[in-house]
Amino acid sequence: MSNPQDELCPPPSEDDELTLPRASINKIIKELVPSVRVANESRELLLNCCSEFIHLISSEANEVCNVRNKKTINAEHVLEALDRLGFKDYKQEAEAVLNDCKEVAAKRRRQSTRLENLGIPEEELLRQQQELFAKAREEQAQEEQQQWMSLQASSVQQSRSMHDDYDEGDDDDY
Repeated sequence: MSNPQDELCPPPSEDDELTLPRASINKIIKELVPSVRVANESRELLLNCCSEFIHLISSEANEVCNVRNKKTINAEHVLEALDRLGFKDYKQEAEAVLNDCKEVAAKRRRQSTRLENLGIPEEELLRQQQELFAKAREEQAQEEQQQWMSLQASSVQQSRSMHDDYDEGDDDDY
């Protein structure tokens, strides 16, 4: 008689496909149901379900891609796969996530083109940076030199003061 747990969570083997990181699944569970304890077997089952869902969507998206004679699965293929498999409810959420990702990517592109929009070649910017570093090192060296000279002057003054005190003490003996 087979163990029902083995059917839900088969033991791992060398032939197992890649799965999601357990830490990610645990984090998702904790965010969704923070006040509920979830047994390890249930966590494994959720991990297997998530992996199977991704595999199913990927396979269907690959089919869509092949039908369109494309070699790369893109977001539209995944969205159509969700439709074909009856996950229309997920499609809307997936489109929202896709739009968020596009906005983030566009923001990164805008930030990276700021350098290009300056109209200054990268070599010139690098030269200016090196000049600024050299100037900062020079200013630091001057400041350290001034501190050293101030310390020396203070030491000489203190030494003279001690010497004067010693000389005044000699006058009292006569």
